[in-house]
Amino acid sequence: MEQEQILLNLLNIVEDLQKKVLRLEQENAAMVRAQGQLLEYVQMNQSDAEHFRDNVIFELADNSGLEQTYFFPKIASAQEAVDRIVQDGCSMARFGDGEFSAIAGRIRHRFQTMEDENLSRRLREVLNADDDRLLIGLANNYGNLDKYTEQAKREIRCYMRPEIRREHMLLLNTDKQYYDAYVTRPYVMYADNMTDAPAKRFAQLRRIWDKRKCVFVEGCCTGLGVGNDLFDNASEIRRILGPAQDAFMAYDKLLERCMEQDKDSLFLLALGPAATVLAYDLCMAGYQAVDVGHVDLEYEWFLGGEGKRTEIDGKYNNELPEAKEPVPLDSPEYKAQIIADFS
Repeated sequence: MEQEQILLNLLNIVEDLQKKVLRLEQENAAMVRAQGQLLEYVQMNQSDAEHFRDNVIFELADNSGLEQTYFFPKIASAQEAVDRIVQDGCSMARFGDGEFSAIAGRIRHRFQTMEDENLSRRLREVLNADDDRLLIGLANNYGNLDKYTEQAKREIRCYMRPEIRREHMLLLNTDKQYYDAYVTRPYVMYADNMTDAPAKRFAQLRRIWDKRKCVFVEGCCTGLGVGNDLFDNASEIRRILGPAQDAFMAYDKLLERCMEQDKDSLFLLALGPAATVLAYDLCMAGYQAVDVGHVDLEYEWFLGGEGKRTEIDGKYNNELPEAKEPVPLDSPEYKAQIIADFS
């Protein structure tokens, strides 16, 4: 009996030791994770500091008006862009990092997965267009960044490296009046995104399609306005679908179908770099076309109210690194609006 008690005591001791070992292993794993997170944080801060160092001269120069080797493109506000679209019937083609990368023959976003010399040539043609009917939008990244969130500032600084600025300077015109391409991004990147300012910016955007017969030319998984009320003030919506990625491959078919529509139709385009070229071609043909890009995702994020990009079920999102693969939308109302599908 005494031996059994001794054995039982030994087993209890072993069990206690095992628990202590397990606890130590868990604590050690937590310390390793914490060290890894700390190292990642230090590396991120170092990277942010390097990007800030490269970009701060442009932010300061924009405030001071000093002459620089680089120039600041003349970019009119988003409000001015909306006013010209609504009051003067202008079209708009927008250029951001994806379009400039396509011009340079680089791949930057998932919606454009291959180099295309023809696309590069056409984008250059659009960027050099000189027609009062067409507004050329530039992402307003070149100078002061005070109006943006800290995250947006980091992203812009990371992208706007000196070599990228030099590329842009070679393509842009010092005398040309450009317009803010972020007109269709009224929410996530702005420091005031938790105030009533984004709602006011969306209200201004809605003036563009108010009581208009609209033709959406979009990727097959974009779903402009599906599941929300962004376009409820349009009088009519029809849809022409292109591929979710590399839409320029279907460009000729898309353009041909667009040209069959009534001239009083307003075209709203969400097709990556292909939309930039399409806005130009439609404008030159006498239509009004506006590249609205990510406006629907921005509105979904605005409705979510978190002040950041999030996954939106059923909608293609190229801005999240681990976003789900796009899937076809299944709304009956959406399907009834489709007049052509080249996806």
